[in-house]
Amino acid sequence: MRILALILSLAAAPLAAHEFWIEPLEYQIPSGGQLQANIINGEEFAGGNLAFLPNRFVNFVLFSGDNSARVTGRPGDIPALQQDPLGDGLHIAAYQANNATVSYDNWEKFQRFVDHKDFGDVLSQHQARGLSLDGFKEIYSRHVKSLIGVGEGAGADRRVGLETEIVALANPYTDDLSGGMPVQVYYRNDLRADTQVEVFEKAPDGRVVISLHRTNGEGIAVFPVRPGYAYMVDAVVLRAPNIELQASSGAVWETLWANLTFAVPE
Repeated sequence: MRILALILSLAAAPLAAHEFWIEPLEYQIPSGGQLQANIINGEEFAGGNLAFLPNRFVNFVLFSGDNSARVTGRPGDIPALQQDPLGDGLHIAAYQANNATVSYDNWEKFQRFVDHKDFGDVLSQHQARGLSLDGFKEIYSRHVKSLIGVGEGAGADRRVGLETEIVALANPYTDDLSGGMPVQVYYRNDLRADTQVEVFEKAPDGRVVISLHRTNGEGIAVFPVRPGYAYMVDAVVLRAPNIELQASSGAVWETLWANLTFAVPE
């Protein structure tokens, strides 16, 4: 079965879909339970599970309070995360994928992506750099987190060292979210002000509703949440790759995708 899972995971091309996230089998587990979560590539909060493959990620780490541990497993494992918790409390599962590239035959396809992520006037920047409007590459990386409650789930999310990162400013398993869920978006050590944040809300029956929000001057966005629903939050950085990366990959644009998943208890 592990060999079959490995083949299926390799066949699930990460270039075929937009979002990439960690989705726990259960967002809350009892004390002494096991953390289990899938790495998923897909769209609109639905997609294919990817196996635990160490050659596909830079880091895969668990954090809880001041403790941390690398996620370990056997190549081909699905779910990719199958590990004992670090104790009771809020756990942060963090994953940084290796770089990958996607090719664009024409500008129109890239422009649709630019418009969807609200990057602004990228065409002028592209032309000012003397780049062709046809046949160019983008290189991208994934910087994803998931919040899992163990026992009572007490604790707080925090920055864990991802180059771009979404931090929950409330604990979805213990805090009052009647005023909405606040998140803060970072790029390196900078707060991402006036940045689009895409929120995917998954109902218990699997229906997904997508909404767009913007961060304020402190990089904070607040959005409504409902008990019994799961949430995925997504924000993307677009930049020109450095000279070395452009030379090695052939890419003329680079994107860094930050993603955060959590659920709100009934």
